[in-house]
Amino acid sequence: MANSQTTSDEMALVVLSGGQDSTTCLYWAIDRFGAANVSTISFDYGQRHKIELECAARIAKHASVSNACLPINTFASLGGDALTDRRIAVDSQISAQGGLPNTFVPGRNLVFLTLAAAYAYQRGIDHLVTGVAQTDYSGYPDCREGTIRALQQTLRAGMESTVSIHTPLMHLSKKETVELAVQLGALPALALTHTCYNGKRPPCGECPACELRAKGFAEAGIEDPLLKTQ
Repeated sequence: MANSQTTSDEMALVVLSGGQDSTTCLYWAIDRFGAANVSTISFDYGQRHKIELECAARIAKHASVSNACLPINTFASLGGDALTDRRIAVDSQISAQGGLPNTFVPGRNLVFLTLAAAYAYQRGIDHLVTGVAQTDYSGYPDCREGTIRALQQTLRAGMESTVSIHTPLMHLSKKETVELAVQLGALPALALTHTCYNGKRPPCGECPACELRAKGFAEAGIEDPLLKTQ
């Protein structure tokens, strides 16, 4: 994967979900490429927490960057996971199949980054930024460094491009991610984010995503700005 040394005239596209991690990555990209060279892309894939798309638009506006939202209805059609099938309750139990939580959407990040790369290709953008992290609680296989490295190689070969995928949070804990957000001046924007898998605002505070976020802020000794606004 790419390193963080870039020139000011290079452009970057941030995959912005509207959550804590992708928002931190947005400010990481702005810090390295400049706001004028950064744009964002979001995906409407039938997620139960669709409110995150509204948050992504507000965050992009707050950061003075553009936001495009692309529709993908395939994941909802495939079903079988708690994020796209409302009949499946979100839980933190490890599933029997593959040992992954029922919030795992097979292929999601692979598809997101492939579409983002195609979008970037058409616009002469060589840098993609995503908030995946293999230190996250879930262990999602499409968030791991080896997966992203292999995908970058595939995208370069398949598009004859020089696309680079940046993963600033890959080896950071949630505590370290909060600390990075503070360093980058992203804390006010985190008040606009959405993390709750159940799509609730104020957040439910009980789903794995809510618990992980709360743990990160608590360990960093910083009050979550999202909770201040509720």
